[in-house]
Amino acid sequence: MAYIIKSVKAAKALGSKYGKVFYKIFLRSAYFILFLVALLGPSFGDTTKEIQSIGKDIFIAVDLSESMNAFDIQPTRLEKLKFELKNICDAFSSDRIGLIMFSNEAYMQCPLTYDKSALNIFIETLNTGLVPNTGTDFGPPLKMALEKLSDEENSVTRQKSKIIILISDGEDFGEQTEEVAKEIESSGIKLFTLGIGTDKGSKIMTQRGFKKDNTQKDVVTKLNPASLKNLANTSGGKYFEINASQNDVARLINTIDDIEGELRDSQKVDVSANKYYYFLALALLLMMMDLLIRVKTMAI
Repeated sequence: MAYIIKSVKAAKALGSKYGKVFYKIFLRSAYFILFLVALLGPSFGDTTKEIQSIGKDIFIAVDLSESMNAFDIQPTRLEKLKFELKNICDAFSSDRIGLIMFSNEAYMQCPLTYDKSALNIFIETLNTGLVPNTGTDFGPPLKMALEKLSDEENSVTRQKSKIIILISDGEDFGEQTEEVAKEIESSGIKLFTLGIGTDKGSKIMTQRGFKKDNTQKDVVTKLNPASLKNLANTSGGKYFEINASQNDVARLINTIDDIEGELRDSQKVDVSANKYYYFLALALLLMMMDLLIRVKTMAI
């Protein structure tokens, strides 16, 4: 109000028509309000938007033989792996991930799920006491993962968006691994292997001290990547490694990320459209009119 009174007095003193002062005030107030409304992003009117669900199915098979308690990878191979598994889950938050644990036999720890909180709990509970420790066989976990991913009820059109990651530190003593690997390759499912450990190796800590062999000598376990590399080559996949100076988990994540996901479902939903541009355009128009209206007064 004080500004209006001052402007009118100034206009009278200069012999100017002060009616335009009110136009200026109105215009400036109007486009200022319109700018504020545009910033708020008003939404009105109905429109239809298609929402598509695109993702991958990933089964992770984890070796839980006693050698995973070795500490050549700090704090232990298994604890380091559990940390990296959580990073993998975070990297594929929109994909379904399942968890299989194995030694010479395979057990389903967690079926394919979108629930990463539940999956992280299952990962945290992994320990070598969950499975019998009578050797390592890659065949059973690979066969279980293949069957679950090829299940007709869960199967979708693109097998290339289905992935198996097998993680171990040792040699494969199974006899059917190569056969299962060829089935995986022929199905179009991607198979990646991840070795964890070092060439130097370390002793294996148990509840009764260090593990000993039949001659009562301490057992030293070393990373044996030959079986894992051979498996990757047989299935047309890739081998990655975690050792004292190398961590290929980021490369593994990038490789999987480059694989195109598949369309799971599509649905149309009604949404309100943001119509901020109407208010913005009107505000700009009023601003241009404000610039064109001239008033001979020092107050303006």
